[in-house]
Amino acid sequence: MLAWLYLHPENEYSTTDLTARTGSSRATVSREVDRLMDAGPTSERRHGNLRLVRADPDMIVARPLTDPLAVTFGPAAVLPPLLEPISGIDEAYIYGSWAARYANQAGPPPRDIDALVVGSADELYDAARAAERILGREVNISRISLATWTDDSLNPSGFSR
Repeated sequence: MLAWLYLHPENEYSTTDLTARTGSSRATVSREVDRLMDAGPTSERRHGNLRLVRADPDMIVARPLTDPLAVTFGPAAVLPPLLEPISGIDEAYIYGSWAARYANQAGPPPRDIDALVVGSADELYDAARAAERILGREVNISRISLATWTDDSLNPSGFSR
């Protein structure tokens, strides 16, 4: 639940949303939200009977807390096991706004995740959709052949090694 909140800091979630996302019981989620509120890394807002919770990115521990969550629950953890069974992948990279935020470049939370697959793999659509379900963000996978990737004269895509 903490990973979900901190990897989606632009959104707030009801306890019902978090129950569905985590697969935990409503009582467990409510208890854990209480604990997070007591500890301080989250904030809440009431809207009628809804209790809306979000990460508090202004907390002094927000960045040190987000970094290990991104490594263990973010795209770099989710994509490899989805791509490994696909034949024809020589290399794969995450680029774009997600990679920029991970490299500490300032900016808003990424709306999507961009991945580059080097090789001849064609069956990338299902992996992208599975990653979207897990990560809660659109996943765009681009493919470039190994020959194009290694020969700058063939690489009009703008990708660089």
